Order: sequence, then structure tokens, then C-alpha cells
Amino acid sequence: MTDSYRQLAVDLASRFNGEIINGDAMQMYRGLPIITNQIPTEERNGIPHHLLSCIDPDAEAWRVGLFKREALRIIDDIRSRGKVPILVGGTHYYTQAVLFKDQLVGEGVDDEGEREQLTEFSSTSSKWPILDESTEVLLEKLREVDPVMAGRWHPKDGRRIRRSLEIFFQTGRPASEIYKEQMTQKRKAMDQSDSLLRFSNTLVFWVHAEKEVLNARLDARVDDMVKQGLMTEAQKMSDYLQEKASQGVEVDQTRGVWVSIGFKELANYFEVARKGEQSEKELEDLKRASLEQIRTATRQYGSSQVKWIRNKLWRALTEAGETNRLYLLDSSNVSNWSECITQPSEKIVQMMLQNEPTPDPKSLSQLAATEFGAKEAQVKAPKELIGKVYTCECCKKTLAGEDQWNIHLDSYQHKRGLKSAKKREARDEYFRQKELEAQEAAVNEKLEQGPENGS
Repeated sequence: MTDSYRQLAVDLASRFNGEIINGDAMQMYRGLPIITNQIPTEERNGIPHHLLSCIDPDAEAWRVGLFKREALRIIDDIRSRGKVPILVGGTHYYTQAVLFKDQLVGEGVDDEGEREQLTEFSSTSSKWPILDESTEVLLEKLREVDPVMAGRWHPKDGRRIRRSLEIFFQTGRPASEIYKEQMTQKRKAMDQSDSLLRFSNTLVFWVHAEKEVLNARLDARVDDMVKQGLMTEAQKMSDYLQEKASQGVEVDQTRGVWVSIGFKELANYFEVARKGEQSEKELEDLKRASLEQIRTATRQYGSSQVKWIRNKLWRALTEAGETNRLYLLDSSNVSNWSECITQPSEKIVQMMLQNEPTPDPKSLSQLAATEFGAKEAQVKAPKELIGKVYTCECCKKTLAGEDQWNIHLDSYQHKRGLKSAKKREARDEYFRQKELEAQEAAVNEKLEQGPENGS
């Protein structure tokens, strides 16, 4: 998927005198072009690429706020020189923070599937030791300082509960209060017809394909990375960690490039190989299994990116009243790249630059019509930002949010549970009636026998 985006970015930059800004957190690290899937120099067509291969692997991971500031600075510089800035990348909360004004605190950071959880309000447990406590303790504290947010999250959702506490500790204000305030600002901006998009002439291109095609393409990309030298690059990273360990230096492998897909799946293989206790066949089997884990993780990450666009990005564009800025380009058949990708994207950019009305996004392809038609059909009245937690007494399940609650109510599991509950209720009622009948019969029998012992 990233390959298609970077090819489109180069095509558009070449056609419209543009420069490219990398928006992928992993591709910012230098010295690891294969694992981070950076575009080779020979494929860049001489186009300047910013924020690409610009920080050392042992550097502290960039927070989204730092990325936003640097990206906006570079965009201003590119535009001052009469060129077109093109932001491309797979870390969507990076790119979305640049595209939209006044993103909500923590918005886009709490979703599963992103390779890093980088937050504007990242805090340390050394400053607030309670953050190291169990989810139950965190939830109890959150109920004390912010009962609204405590009621929003599932009792077992430790990450989001912890995040809400972090916001409170950092700002001194309940997260629910900040969210409500920022949502009010958003709605006020919309009422005043002030676009929530940071730049008025914004276009968003989504290079997409059917799931089966996309997964096959991602598997092929991993195979190609292996041919290019993935194992050598991962070995270099493993050796670096080993060297640091021998020096008594502990590297945090839960952040930065160390969580990149392609290394963490191979880490155990290199450790086992280094010990030399396994046979050649056992090592080869482990290597094969590790590479399959990379393919699986790559497919899962691709799915999470699609999910982000369908949900987070679409919702942000809907709130801004700008869904017509998102164009899906069907890349299912790469042999028709020019017809399906190059020509329509260049035509749309040209129309925007000439201040002409751009086409309906659904008109580009059947895939676009299906995707956007489905999203438009789901449009409902605006929901409150702060949701609530629902508990199904029948199924003994707790769910966060109205959407999840409605999905559960319509699920086979819930309907089966209702049927079982009705059967149990009918059975219990049957036995209650039998017991009442037995008690009544006993009373009648006693009355018929009359008083005993003269009483």
C-alpha cells in the first residue's frame, strides 16, 4: 500500500512542481531503508523528500506535536517558493494532525493497529506512580477526578483509562471538560462556515484495492523486502542491541524503530541463532515462521490503515463538511495505473489549482461508489463526544459506546442469549407454578382433615 502512495506522490510532484513530506513515523529513521520501506533514491525522480531518513535509530521517538510543527514549517517553506507540498505516509495521526485545525486532545492516538502510541501528553509513571497501578485502581481514580470519562470507557480498557488520567494530571482539568470545550469550538467554527481543514486547497487521495488484492500485494512486498536484504538489516539492528547490552546500556524496545514490522518478528530468531543451540533445520523453520509473522503483521497493519480512513479520517472530514475532498483511487489492477490512478488524480489536482469544481468522489470508480455510498448511508445525527458504557445483563457483557451496543443487540450471540433466557424463565415459571400447586394442595389437604388434637 505504501508503495502505491509513494509512486502517486512522485507522479504528482513531478507533474505539479511539488515537494514531498514523509508522514510515516518509521521512515523518519535513517540507515534502515528496507525495514521501514523507504522509497529508493532512484525512484524519487529528483523530487525533494522531507522528514525522510532524518533521525538516528536510537533517537527518542517523535511526538505528534513535534511532527506537526516541523511539517507545517516545511509546508510554509515549500509554498513560499511557489511549489506544491505533498504529504504522504502511513502514520495517520501524524498526517491528520497536520490536515485539521484544533484536533482533540489525544484524538487518533488511542486506536489499535498503529505502530507507535505517540501522544502530545505523554507522561511518565515516575512522576505519577499511580499510572503503574492496575486497571481497577486507575478506573477508581478516574471515577474520582472525571466520572464522565470513567463512564465512557470499558472497565477493562486500561490504555484509554490511563490516557484520561494522564490528561488530567498534565492539564489539571478533566479530559471530558477539554473534549467538550474543543467540540464546542469545532461546532462554532462549522456554524461560522470556517473550515476545520487547515488549508483551503486540500485534496486527500486514498489508493485502495479490494481486500484480497491488497493482502496479496502486501505479502509480495514482504517477499521483495527479503530479496532486497531485510535479513541483513534486521541482523544489524540485533547486533546493535547486543553491543549496547554488553556496554550495560538498555535500549527501550517498546518505542521508535524497534517496534517496526520486520524487526520485532525476527528478534527471537537472531537471539536463538546467536546461542547456537539449534540445528540448521530448526533455525530455518524458525526463520520461515518469523517471516510469516511479518506477512501477517503487515496485512494487519494494512487493515488498520484502511480502518482509520473509513472511520477516523471520514469522521473528521464529515465534521468539517469536507468529505468531497477525499478521493479513492482504485489500484486493484496496477497494469491500468495510468488510467485508474495517474490520469484522474492529475485531473483533480489541476481542477483544484485552477479553482474549478472537482468531481463527485463516487464518480471515479465502482469501488469508490461502493465505499463512499456505504459511508453516506451510515450518516446519522451528530453524536455527543462522550459516550457511555452499556451492560447486557442477559449476556453478562459490558460494551463501550452506542455503536458497539447496537452491534451487540443485533448479534447472533445476544439473540441466542435472549432465547435461552426466555427458556430459562419459562422453565423457572413452570417449576414455580408446580411448587405453588403443591403448596396449595398441601394446605387443602390439611383443611380437609380438620382440626387435630382438639385444637
